[in-house]
Amino acid sequence: MTNAVSRADGRAHDELRVIEIERGWSAQAEGSALISFGRTKVLCTASFTNGVPRWMTGKGKGWVTAEYGMIPRSTNDRMDRESVKGKIGGRTHEISRLIGRSLRAVVDMRSLGENTIIIDCDVLQADGGTRTAAITGAFIALADAIEWGRDHNFIAKKSTPLIDTVSAVSVGIIDGVPMLDLAYVEDVRAETDMNVVVTGRGLFVEVQGTAEGAPFDRHELNALLDLAVNGCAQLATHQTSVLAPNEQPAD
Repeated sequence: MTNAVSRADGRAHDELRVIEIERGWSAQAEGSALISFGRTKVLCTASFTNGVPRWMTGKGKGWVTAEYGMIPRSTNDRMDRESVKGKIGGRTHEISRLIGRSLRAVVDMRSLGENTIIIDCDVLQADGGTRTAAITGAFIALADAIEWGRDHNFIAKKSTPLIDTVSAVSVGIIDGVPMLDLAYVEDVRAETDMNVVVTGRGLFVEVQGTAEGAPFDRHELNALLDLAVNGCAQLATHQTSVLAPNEQPAD
């Protein structure tokens, strides 16, 4: 497909960046994945704990939550660690909550049992789309942590806590053209910027959209959502492939 507007990396307007997912990157965590959306790289680790927060004790349900952060040189200029500043920024809180909501949308908490899974998403390198990469990679870490819990008898063998996949992608309008999976150089000049979270069945978990320049109309909104749904369908295929059991050689 021919682009009406040239992209910095030569992609088509409806093309994802190169997606790479390294499952099981951390030897210590119960689940982990190093995910790359082009030059954006996020390490997602899942920690499994038997038990739930006090306010959930005795309800027969589990809990999934997430924390997000950026290391000091994930961007062009060094940023101070928020722990040194003494407070967590609003953006960090917002993205942490978004990741948690996205994951909980595809988890049956009763099947999880009274167990807690905390996902840590640490941005190692930022080039746009860090929250969408974090959500997509966090799902892989979550799936492996759940499997760890099943293997260690914290989760019933026959239970199925995961009811779907979930992934996320950014879309935006640049020079009047809807585009998929914005890199930083595109994100900063987008007239409209949107992050979309979608389940494997094509259901929306969250849509975050803002007109940075001129307001967008319903036709442009539909075009952006179509791009996002198609992009997330491709991401779901990546996730399913990464999580598929390794094929055993024939005897």
